[in-house]
Amino acid sequence: MTDIPESASPPRLAGAGGGQSGGFSYERLLRIVIPLVMLAALVGLWAWYVTAYKVPKYILPGPDLVVQSLVNDWGVLGPALLVTLSITFQALAIALVGGVLIAILFASSRWVEVALSPYMVILQVTPIVAIAPLILIYTSTTQQALLICAWIVAFFPVLSNTTQGLKSTDHNLLNLFELYGASRWQTLFLLKLPAALPYFLAGLRIAGGLALIAAVVAEFAAGSAGAGSGLAFRLLESQYRLNIPRLFAALILLCVTGVAIFGATSLLSHLLLRRWHESAIRREN
Repeated sequence: MTDIPESASPPRLAGAGGGQSGGFSYERLLRIVIPLVMLAALVGLWAWYVTAYKVPKYILPGPDLVVQSLVNDWGVLGPALLVTLSITFQALAIALVGGVLIAILFASSRWVEVALSPYMVILQVTPIVAIAPLILIYTSTTQQALLICAWIVAFFPVLSNTTQGLKSTDHNLLNLFELYGASRWQTLFLLKLPAALPYFLAGLRIAGGLALIAAVVAEFAAGSAGAGSGLAFRLLESQYRLNIPRLFAALILLCVTGVAIFGATSLLSHLLLRRWHESAIRREN
């Protein structure tokens, strides 16, 4: 028999090693290029349809008119966007703090969860359009009413996901912490909260988009108007005046804002989980 040298190693598969990083870069590039190409194709189809069939601008404006309206009306749309973003981020911040604190309370005491969870569900399933006028009656300003409405919608995903994450802590690790005499606070901060982080980040991605949607819907329901109004009022104003290019411009601003919020929360999730959690680690085989 022929002896095999100890230093011999099995042949490497094609694409393994250094080629894998190149493949990953190529795949990441495709994920950026393909959506951009699709967007360009849709915009081109939109422009062709409007031109070919001579669609009036008060029915469907072309992309050039929408961009022109976005530039010319930025003095109106820009401040409205800032108002909507202010309500969105304030509601999201309050939802994150309140959702995490109540989730910790639920995970610490089953009886507190039994007593309060039905009312949290009621807040979630009640249509915000139905309760926005009622909230407007009991608040001193419209902005407070909009903030409460946006918070109600964004609160539940953070609460439910974080509660589920805290309850999903590995029981073997809990037993190990008890074995070493860890206190409840040590167990919470060193074990339960890190274990619940992926669940919390998933709830954050959902709550970010819902806070924006709720801010717009609540403004529709509240019927706010004036110089300090958000994009919802500008949408209604454009509709009433048949200024459809401005309406499309406001819609595009809302869409871009929603995508940016989702992208930011997804990036935060990736940065926090990429080194240790299975959902963010790339498989080697």
